[in-house]
Amino acid sequence: MNAYEQKVYDDLKTWRQRVLKKSGLFTQLSKKTQTKLNGMIPEKAHKIITESIKNMVKATLIGSNITTNKQQSADLSLFEKDQLLKEKLTSYRKTAVVEGAGTGAGGFFLGLADFPMLLSIKMKFLFEAAAIYGYDTRQYEERLFILHVFQLAFSSDNKRKETFYILANWESEKEKLADMDWHVFQQEYRDYMDLIKLLQLVPGFGAIVGAYANHNLLDTLGETAMNAYQMRLLTTQPRDY
Repeated sequence: MNAYEQKVYDDLKTWRQRVLKKSGLFTQLSKKTQTKLNGMIPEKAHKIITESIKNMVKATLIGSNITTNKQQSADLSLFEKDQLLKEKLTSYRKTAVVEGAGTGAGGFFLGLADFPMLLSIKMKFLFEAAAIYGYDTRQYEERLFILHVFQLAFSSDNKRKETFYILANWESEKEKLADMDWHVFQQEYRDYMDLIKLLQLVPGFGAIVGAYANHNLLDTLGETAMNAYQMRLLTTQPRDY
């Protein structure tokens, strides 16, 4: 383990503590507000969101048509892989911000269009991340790993802890996984997203919220993906100390 890998290994300990930490009071209060607002969302919106998530999960598991460039990452150091991922994140984040601002400015119906579009951007980014770190997304287990990374980034306290344990012990836990429960997956994602994304449906104001929300959501996903793959790589290679 070189100096950079040692630093990453130490940083992962801090990240683990943050991931497993119980949400603060503000998040808990937001959740209560979100529950009330949920009932105000038109049924059409619920159906669009649910179907978008369902289709995304199924497409990923059965052999997604998402393609990635073949990354020549075998000879790259962990530092170089991390830098490459950051470059990809910058590009995908810009796309998400532009898309969020555009759909947010259009009011309710265009705001709804943001859900499937943002899902697509996120999943393409995760497939890129897997390729960068040297994993073949044609393999079913790698697509399952991607969905768990996604779930770790956007889920409640209990599900986040459960998902972190699976990712931290992937080599043993993956054998127990035959599928991904899309019902639970979509509920966790919706619960995480609904409060801030609701504001995106407000004409005019939605443009600001859409851009800001998508920027932060991509940052969250990028950090989670990098840490998850770092953790996987560093826990499956021998350490020389």
